[in-house]
Amino acid sequence: MMVPKTHPRYKSLLNREKVVEAFDKGILAKAGLTAHGRGESFDYLIGEKTTTEALHSIKVASAVLLLAENPVISINGNTIALSKHDIVELSEELNGKIEVNLFYRTKEREENIKKAFEEDKEIYNKIKNKKIKLLGLDPATTNKQIKNLDSLRGKVSEEGIYSADVVLVPLEDGDRTEALVNMGKTVICIDLNPLSRTARKSTITIVDELTRCIPLLTKYVKEYKQKDKKELENIVKNYDNNQNLKSILNYISNRLKNMEI
Repeated sequence: MMVPKTHPRYKSLLNREKVVEAFDKGILAKAGLTAHGRGESFDYLIGEKTTTEALHSIKVASAVLLLAENPVISINGNTIALSKHDIVELSEELNGKIEVNLFYRTKEREENIKKAFEEDKEIYNKIKNKKIKLLGLDPATTNKQIKNLDSLRGKVSEEGIYSADVVLVPLEDGDRTEALVNMGKTVICIDLNPLSRTARKSTITIVDELTRCIPLLTKYVKEYKQKDKKELENIVKNYDNNQNLKSILNYISNRLKNMEI
């Protein structure tokens, strides 16, 4: 579908087309289409923009990622469909580790995802030159089990999610988020639904749309690399995720009450 750039909902329609294309290519599970629509409805509620609260969480998350010893970016089909290149750029600014983690995991889907990365020459060269590591697609190395997580999401790479101290989890993933936090990991989630278990169980919740959020994370990671450890710790100090979520809900409530129809 050709979406004219003059369309008032150009960005939203473009993202919809991307997830449909990913589904057709076997990268995205059918349930991922529902998840995208659910997120989009919450984006309407926040006004389809990065709020002050979200920007605060992004800045804190950027500092936490730089303070981490082994940060890992976890990706699923929706993330690949919408932000593959942005995720790679962010990972390059960190330690280059990206791990594919799927609820609906099949051999065919794994192959389709691997193909999507390898057919992109720019990304493939980065993998080949070891600028980034794409984990989670090799059964031989995806052999660790997250405790108390019985779904296929529980199978992870020892080099990646299993040994990570900080995991960035774009999009909803409640069961795994809770399990990772219980393992003592810092979990940063990007979730447009502030009421989800993912949002409420994560260490840092960024209530923002994925394609707006990842470039901002990269921007602040680059900027904060100039800061020393003490300065980064001061950015993180006193962050309260529950308070941030309450502020987002108050923002949505006030916006709806004062909206002109």
